[in-house]
Amino acid sequence: MNRIKQLFKDKKENILNIYFTAGYPNLEDTEPIILGLASEGVDLIEIGMPYSDPLADGPTIQGSGQVALKNGMTLDILFGQIESVRQKTEIPLVLMGYFNQVMQYGEAAFFEKCKAAGIDGLILPDLPMYEFEHFYKKYFEKLDLGISFLITPQTSDERIVKVDELTEGFIYMVSSAAITGAKTGISDGQVAYFQRINEMSLRNPRLIGFGISDNETFSTACDYAQGAIIGSAFIRALGGTGELEEKIKAFVKKIRIG
Repeated sequence: MNRIKQLFKDKKENILNIYFTAGYPNLEDTEPIILGLASEGVDLIEIGMPYSDPLADGPTIQGSGQVALKNGMTLDILFGQIESVRQKTEIPLVLMGYFNQVMQYGEAAFFEKCKAAGIDGLILPDLPMYEFEHFYKKYFEKLDLGISFLITPQTSDERIVKVDELTEGFIYMVSSAAITGAKTGISDGQVAYFQRINEMSLRNPRLIGFGISDNETFSTACDYAQGAIIGSAFIRALGGTGELEEKIKAFVKKIRIG
């Protein structure tokens, strides 16, 4: 079974998904970050493919991507790093990026490389569902790769039902109409949105992302979904002083315990 599906089968709540940008702070940090997060009990890891023109990312993740590209990160280097780390951990791994990166690499070659390297799923925010369903779904099914589509507070019920139909793994619930890292705290309006989605009884589990940065927001998100995704706050922690292992340990403890 796909590792993402196995995770959600085995664990129903308080799932912690941590995002980081591959190649940040240093080119060779991908493996130690993944192993460090896994050792601290993180459930799922989302690896950002650094890109020069991200659409949904705020300044923190954009900045980490610029550093990673300057460090020399490429998709081939990243796939090699994932192949190496996959020999040492079975934690589910998701790649997040933009479809132009996939097209430049070659769609079939990219999907096959993901499978060979040990990636379990993809998040491609700018991939239209129509394009996925009619041109690329067959690759995901053949290779047993997950795909997570995004919903926001503005997404119609009709589109949410379609997202649930096409998603394999988990639905990415964007908490607000904003870029990553743009705000902290969860408003009453966001809670109403979370409750509305709960009442739809979707088949896929859901993780809430954007604006989740501490124990309070993580715990609140977990009240309304199976877990949450944290990115910008972790990137900021990686950019701080100290040893990488200690920064990871302290960050996960802050999220889990407060």
